Amino acid sequence: MIQKGDKKTMNRWAFYDWANSVYPLVISTAIFPVFYADKTTLKDSNKEVISDIVTFFGYELPNTVVYEYVVAASFLMVCILSPLLSGVADYSGSKKRFLQFFCYLGAGSTAMLFFFNTDHLELSMLALFLASLGFWNSLVFYNAYLPEVAHPHQQDKLSAKGFSLGYAGASILLIICLSMIMGIGKHLTPLAFILTGLWWIGFSQITYTVLPNSQSKNKITKRILGDGFRELRKVGKYIRTTVKLKRYLISFFLFSMGVQTVMLIAVLFAKKEVFNGPNANDAGLIIAVLIIQFIAIPGAYAFSSAAKKIGNIKTLGIALFIWSICCVYAYLFVYDELNFYILAAVVGFVMGGTQSLSRSTYSKYLPETNDTASFFSFYDITEKIGIVIGMIAVGVMETTFGSMRASVLALIAFFVLGFFALFFIPSKEKETEESEA
Repeated sequence: MIQKGDKKTMNRWAFYDWANSVYPLVISTAIFPVFYADKTTLKDSNKEVISDIVTFFGYELPNTVVYEYVVAASFLMVCILSPLLSGVADYSGSKKRFLQFFCYLGAGSTAMLFFFNTDHLELSMLALFLASLGFWNSLVFYNAYLPEVAHPHQQDKLSAKGFSLGYAGASILLIICLSMIMGIGKHLTPLAFILTGLWWIGFSQITYTVLPNSQSKNKITKRILGDGFRELRKVGKYIRTTVKLKRYLISFFLFSMGVQTVMLIAVLFAKKEVFNGPNANDAGLIIAVLIIQFIAIPGAYAFSSAAKKIGNIKTLGIALFIWSICCVYAYLFVYDELNFYILAAVVGFVMGGTQSLSRSTYSKYLPETNDTASFFSFYDITEKIGIVIGMIAVGVMETTFGSMRASVLALIAFFVLGFFALFFIPSKEKETEESEA
């Protein structure tokens, strides 16, 4: 059994962020996107871009569009698997086993990117698809433990601690990988993908030492999928009839389109729109990524403290307002490295707060229940559908207008809509939430 509020348990739970956050930084944000762009872009002897078109399943598409669509497809699969498996996990008490399975799938597939080959692009992108599937599905079961390990008044701070550990740990591995790549040679870049997989698997064992194998006496039978679906339907009915939870998910759905899409395309945007000259240095991109990571740590704690004073909803509203300003700034002013670094600093600060508060606010809205995986599957589906729409939107905008800069306009709309949706959360229930903060 988990002892709620136990310091050791909470710390080791949060350490999974340290373990798995290397994936979104090294693979989704920093090294792999640059590696992928270099491998799939044809340049002349002066390093001027000749073409960024690749052939994927017989279709000729911009390399960034292929990347965006593959990631979007992985999120669609998460949306299919997550609700079904979370219901099974809650019914059978197997959250830990599902967490471990998707952790190992994601980490193993990440390591397989070592064999990335543009001659077999479809197979190479399958590894990215499975890595993304493993990472995001594992988060469903990891996040589901938050209301089990911490009391409501501890959840904002613990969520911030988890994300802060993730930012710090991922930055350490990124620096190790960069030291190897820049010190020895770019030909060692694929080795970073193996190191990422090993880091993820290795440090996750610390979390597994405190999580129980099962808290359910229900046996796994031939009807387990049906039992899981019934468990999920019960949770869905609760969400539909709870105005505060339902309307929070609507707002979360809208602003997640912006937040997560920014994180997934930031480096590709910078690569095409800022660091795109013949003398462009990828080190500038990495500096920006590290700025985001390190500033996100105080950002997570700052927004947690603000939520304690003015409430989670008002604090999230402030965050979304800042996100909107960032998008306007990116569209109008980010044509050079200096402005990109300024933007990176602000994005890092607000990113840490938005991510940690989004998770803890949802957790605090949940009832006392053992069906935490099912509840968090709804949270995860909401986020992933938002990301799918966001990634498709920026892909369509780039294809239509021939520039990733135009995609920023779609992101502004997501943040503004999410901001206004916060106002529709019932004031009485919002006050209840704020008193718990």
